[in-house]
Amino acid sequence: MRSLHPLTLPAAALAISLALAACGGKDPAAGENAQGESGQSLPAPEGGRGGVTGMPDKPGPGQVGAPAQMPPAAPALDENGNPLPVAGEIAPNPDPAAVAPDAAPIDATATEPTPEDAVALIRDYYAAINGKNFDHAYTLWSDGGRASGQDPQQFANGFAQTAGVSVEVMPPGRVDAGAGQRYVEVPVAITATQRDGSQRKYVGGYTLRRAVVDGASAEQRAWHIASADIREVKQ
Repeated sequence: MRSLHPLTLPAAALAISLALAACGGKDPAAGENAQGESGQSLPAPEGGRGGVTGMPDKPGPGQVGAPAQMPPAAPALDENGNPLPVAGEIAPNPDPAAVAPDAAPIDATATEPTPEDAVALIRDYYAAINGKNFDHAYTLWSDGGRASGQDPQQFANGFAQTAGVSVEVMPPGRVDAGAGQRYVEVPVAITATQRDGSQRKYVGGYTLRRAVVDGASAEQRAWHIASADIREVKQ
């Protein structure tokens, strides 16, 4: 190859200098800011080695393979702990147990007493007598106990010589209607054990009644003993 003449080197250097001067006297490879059309400096991107502001210099490990299924987000709850409906969904029926404070209470008298309830009352009556709870047994009679024809003390004295009572309750009769009342008879067979060890047997039945008129209270609508027809069986 033919070598350049030494005089051609200064000429080449002079041509490069003139080219740099025409570009503003700055070397683009020097790493300084370029000039915009307005003549002001354009800001350099943030970050240690350039790139988009706030982005990392190189990708991180990231996820390999298909995207994993995201876990379901926890449902939003209202102040009562009930889930709020998602947009586009129909709100579920409220929990029947969650009754609003201003909701009307359930009417406990809506369910009418049955003949089986009358049988249960007779069983309760003799359970109270065996437990010496004569006050409770007395209140199972109508009119607060007065339908027994005795006051509470006289009623209790009637069991003074009774050590215990066993009763067999028969199926109840049909319910009869009266003026604003209902009646049902419950047959029984009774064995009373006296304190001296002797036993006395009785058969008969109790007539129970309850009110059905408008405005009657829950207590008046419940079964109570209205009368008794009990006869001793001679042995």
